[in-house]
Amino acid sequence: MRRIVQKLILLAALTIFSCSLTSISYSQHNAIKKNIDDTCKAKWIWYPGDFEIWLHTKVSGKRQERGQPYPPFWRVDSPYGLVLFKKTYEIEKPEAIQIFANERFHVRIDGVIQHDFEPLNFELPEGKHSLEFLIENYNTFPSLLVQGNSVFTDENWLVTNQDNTYYKAAFGEFTEPLYPPSSFSLEYLPITAEIIQKNDSSLLLDFGKETFGKVIIKNLKGKGRLKLFYGETKQEALSGTLAETFDYFEIDRDYPANDTTESRAFRYINTIWDKKLTFDELSALYEYLPLKKKGDFVCSDSLLNKIYDISLYTLQLTTREFHLDGIKRDRWIWSGDAYQSYLMNFYSFFDENVNKRTLYALRGHEPVKTHINTILDYSFYWIIGIYDHFLHTGDTAFIKQIYPRMKTLMNFCLDRRNENGLMEGLPGDWVFIDWANIDKEGEVSFEQILFIRSLEAISLCADLAGDQTYAEKCKILSESIQKKLFDIFWDNEKGAFVHNRKNGVLSKKVTRYTNMFAILFDYADVEMKQKIRDNVLLNDEIMKITTPYMKFYELAALCEIGEKQKAIEYVKNYWGGMINLGATSFWETYDPEQSGDEHYAMYGRPFGKSLCHAWGANPIYLFGKYLLGVKPTSPGYKSYLIEPELAGLEWMEGKVPTPQGTIDLFMNKNIIKVKTTEGNGVLRIKSKKVPKVEKGVSFHEIKNNFYEITLDTPNKEYVIKYENTKNIKK
Repeated sequence: MRRIVQKLILLAALTIFSCSLTSISYSQHNAIKKNIDDTCKAKWIWYPGDFEIWLHTKVSGKRQERGQPYPPFWRVDSPYGLVLFKKTYEIEKPEAIQIFANERFHVRIDGVIQHDFEPLNFELPEGKHSLEFLIENYNTFPSLLVQGNSVFTDENWLVTNQDNTYYKAAFGEFTEPLYPPSSFSLEYLPITAEIIQKNDSSLLLDFGKETFGKVIIKNLKGKGRLKLFYGETKQEALSGTLAETFDYFEIDRDYPANDTTESRAFRYINTIWDKKLTFDELSALYEYLPLKKKGDFVCSDSLLNKIYDISLYTLQLTTREFHLDGIKRDRWIWSGDAYQSYLMNFYSFFDENVNKRTLYALRGHEPVKTHINTILDYSFYWIIGIYDHFLHTGDTAFIKQIYPRMKTLMNFCLDRRNENGLMEGLPGDWVFIDWANIDKEGEVSFEQILFIRSLEAISLCADLAGDQTYAEKCKILSESIQKKLFDIFWDNEKGAFVHNRKNGVLSKKVTRYTNMFAILFDYADVEMKQKIRDNVLLNDEIMKITTPYMKFYELAALCEIGEKQKAIEYVKNYWGGMINLGATSFWETYDPEQSGDEHYAMYGRPFGKSLCHAWGANPIYLFGKYLLGVKPTSPGYKSYLIEPELAGLEWMEGKVPTPQGTIDLFMNKNIIKVKTTEGNGVLRIKSKKVPKVEKGVSFHEIKNNFYEITLDTPNKEYVIKYENTKNIKK
């Protein structure tokens, strides 16, 4: 039913300059289409980023804080309303095409405007010609679909916003004439709740777990006010206007009708109504992005299995039009949060489109006037995230399309360096790092390490985009800044990087941030890594990290230096602590030292904390990359490495998605089974003796008790027998 209603709405909305497609029936369309090959690969196209930017305008303003709208405090761009689409074609004889534009347009052939034509049977003249469509749409954004045997819309068309700069057209999965990209919508499923408290004029419902959707009050009538107070906890729902979100309905009618709210996050709903009102029931529609679960993990530890399942559900709730930070608060796209979601996505759903939508929406249009989300580190995460997307997908076309915006953002950053060529927060910049009581002024070593990595990332992307001069410039600069990082901030006595330098005075304080990233980015040599391990990561005197956000990186760093079992024990204690408190999704932050309702307070508000926060789902990434041990070693998993480790488990089994399919793995203390996909793999394991595999295939020892085998046959199961060994470090 929902699809039928959508189709009718879209049919009415697809208009052209002097006629309306509402008069065109399906039979007419199909009759004309008989002249067009069924294999036509036409796609809806648009100006790069405009679909995502338009969608962002629809999503970014939906946050509510205690009855008040709360839009973002950074610039939110709008799509261009006037776009020219251009294609040079050459055909041997006249050819009919069908034109679908989502608003007013005109057609030019060789610069001459065409008149008196039928959009669904437009004849192109033979020969070589320039074909242009100028589309005007200020309600959504200009988009175009041309269907024809030889001439049709695809990524080879050029577009401009009338500034005489042309780019290759953007496209997606939209191919149906009646479903332009502006028809994008989420899906809905009915959900019901249990009544846990009821009297004459109030009702408390429990939906069983954290969820997100539209609430429906069925057959509501009478005169008065109905109030809905939403809660991620029962306490929040019962707190009245102290709840972070609530809705009021003013009703004055003597006939029953259904009322539907905007999408809200909740587990509990407390409904209070005036006694002159009546209604039949209150239910909800779960709102979600259809995602196919491609990755998986299960093991011998039931708590880790529960942590994985709740992590996956948390990520599913926050993966929507974009990667949102949380579903109650903020319902915004934050670049630092999104960066982790990209990586978790690659070990769970492998939905490339939501990553790309998020990256475009974060960046917006030119010119760059502030850092992304106004945060210095978040500009760097945005650039690094694009390269990581390429590493996992191999999508060169996306890199080439978004590269101009990478370059202008990097140039903005380069223009804001201080006299030492380093980055520091300037007026208007937010130096975030983490929710922690640390000095964020001056030259912060953590910002320099992200700066170096972003220079490396854009150098690689510039090379892919054919901008070799800029690639070389950024490569040289990254090497120069890396030398300064070590010369200035590495303290041999402390065996660690110190935190910052302010007004020429070097701090003596050591924090975990720069040190763990030096391991993750492989900037520290073997000796330095050992010192960081002992002096920082395993040193309880160094200020602890309390947010899942930075725990993501700290636990990954522990895994990189061979401390996987310590990392997994921490996951069990920290994430298990939330489960013990009844969590059905994972939180923005968790402090085991707090008690009672203290757990839900944040930002000076009793229920300000988000109890469904994307960065809380990071065990997905840890289990996939460091237990199953799968990672790409060249773009798009053309080559990959598998380094599985039980880390104290009896057995584990899982799947890691790639662009070509999944890599499947089972491991216990004696046997490893690997099912390969396309690409050249390497399996690296620890064993007391040389592992055994099928005849004709053999392992070779790379160092004491470490062995490798090449997995060069796609879609094949390899069965390996080995002898488990403990406490072998890298």
